[in-house]
Amino acid sequence: NLTTFLLTKELLLFYEFAGGLTLAITALLKGFSVTLHEQANQFSEFGAGIQLSPNCVSVLKTLGLEYALEEAGFKPEKAELRLGRSGQRIFSIPFRNEETSLYRHEYYQIHRADLIDLLLNRLKELDNQCLRLASKLEYFSQDSESITAHFEDGTQCKGDLLVGADGIHSVVQRGITSSSPASFTGNVAWRALVPSEAIRDNSISPNATVWCGEKQHAVTYYVRNRKMVNFVGVIEREFWEKESWSIKAEKNELLTAFKDWHPSLVNVIEAADTNNCYCWGLFDRDPLDVWHDRRAVLLGDACHPMLPFLAQGAASSIEDAFCLIKCLKQVKHCNTSNISQAFEAYQNIRSPRTSKLQKRARLQVNRYHKKTKIARVATYLPLWLLNRYMPSLLYGFTNWIYDYNIVEQEIP
Repeated sequence: NLTTFLLTKELLLFYEFAGGLTLAITALLKGFSVTLHEQANQFSEFGAGIQLSPNCVSVLKTLGLEYALEEAGFKPEKAELRLGRSGQRIFSIPFRNEETSLYRHEYYQIHRADLIDLLLNRLKELDNQCLRLASKLEYFSQDSESITAHFEDGTQCKGDLLVGADGIHSVVQRGITSSSPASFTGNVAWRALVPSEAIRDNSISPNATVWCGEKQHAVTYYVRNRKMVNFVGVIEREFWEKESWSIKAEKNELLTAFKDWHPSLVNVIEAADTNNCYCWGLFDRDPLDVWHDRRAVLLGDACHPMLPFLAQGAASSIEDAFCLIKCLKQVKHCNTSNISQAFEAYQNIRSPRTSKLQKRARLQVNRYHKKTKIARVATYLPLWLLNRYMPSLLYGFTNWIYDYNIVEQEIP
């Protein structure tokens, strides 16, 4: 009996906050036994926002998180592109028409800590014992019968298969295949969460807004029911050493970089807490050709690290998670060959989309950072004209992202 068989299968996975938790929840709902390992000792509030586009919201709703998203998230009215200095709107793409989403699902902006909370709460509803904290993976080993995770404290955990949802520095990935070293993109990002009430003459629109300029751009949007504004500023820089996104940043350096920009944006930076500004260098890697090896497989940033310029990093991990469980659900015998075939089907479905997203995200920064007036006119005037006279053509630029629905995808 397939249901009985799946109940005996143990799924090990390593935590990447969106993909790993989504995978664990989906697996439990489908009858898998799950052990979820996280290297941190505890979950703490991490000050950053995240965008959940309709293509991943379809998954979260399927997992029973619709009402939790409504309570914790903020629904922007539009996505818009503006000139950074003047504030002139180049285009806007609506997400909603009055109270109705223009896509099959809503678009949410949410605090990362709130997203973790709602995912963790759902996980605990299904299995309050499957999460193991302070579990830092050292390596894994496998044979024809099982796979074993070996942790730095000397403990081990054995299961039928292992999923590496352990991020861009994935230990599981190193055990599966080699990858090209990360390369610095020439961009450094600053981020801050700013209380709305602290912003002078707060005129930030209820939209997901990109402000573009010469060799730099910024992003602003609300989280926590408009109580906070999430700010990200991306600036070109020749050198950067650390591949981390939790480095304390100098607020004055950020103010200097954006000093001549629109007052609405400058006011956000001025209101930011000096002790709550961080920066990180943006590193990139080419897509992996191999995502799995026998009983081990990768998910999210571990196999397709993505630059943030399409806001699809977490969304792709969530899609990966749901797709992987759909493929594993078809496994009828828990041998290495059948599990590997399920992994192959998963990669064949996901790799074309994630590779395209990776490449488009790389190109997107070039649209935001135009260095000459001629380049700006040549890029932004056609977009402005499309927005004014043929908006339906403009919407096609994002429809392929937002209308994708892995929940309805058939598994070959």
